[in-house]
Amino acid sequence: MKTLKIPEATIIRLSVYSRHLTEVDRKGIVTISSGDIAEGVGVSPAQVRKDLAYFGEFGTRGVGYNVKDLHRHILKILGLSQDWSVSLVGMGNLGLALTTYKGFRERGFIITSIFDNDPKKVGTVVNGVEVMPVDKLVEVAKANKTQIGIIAVPSQFAQETADKLVEAGVQAILNFAPVVLNVPPEVELRNVDLAVNLEVLTFNVGTRRS
Repeated sequence: MKTLKIPEATIIRLSVYSRHLTEVDRKGIVTISSGDIAEGVGVSPAQVRKDLAYFGEFGTRGVGYNVKDLHRHILKILGLSQDWSVSLVGMGNLGLALTTYKGFRERGFIITSIFDNDPKKVGTVVNGVEVMPVDKLVEVAKANKTQIGIIAVPSQFAQETADKLVEAGVQAILNFAPVVLNVPPEVELRNVDLAVNLEVLTFNVGTRRS
């Protein structure tokens, strides 16, 4: 399977499908059709079938998919059949919100270390994790075998933070700082610029009005 040829939009939809299947499973539903999935997440049945077809044959024609089996397959595809050790750097308002988001732990993303340079925050405990100074990031992240780093620091500190995470051996970085980061090609980087997303929304709203 050559994952590089799979559209990113398909991966995003798989994540949405998996969350929908979680809710369906909680209701005790055993089998589900592509039409049911499509209706639940707001896409077409053909799109559901096309997305799943990238990864093999699932379900039985005329019967549908076993909810638990399909959910397990999708979680494996997304790499969520294991837990992921996460380091969060930056305990401002955004960082605090991220630490309290229950969805991370439910999906297997475990925040094992938190870092900040504010002496008032260092030493405090957030959701069972002690906030440590940034100068301990490399040491602690290595010890925890951290795989993912989350950057929630001001833009002027983002590159330095990314460098430390790379030195610590993380495999992927989720960056909330509104700045372009330079990381080695072997490190996956995802930028989340909240302002840009809002601007896309306002553009789309304005386009509909015109």
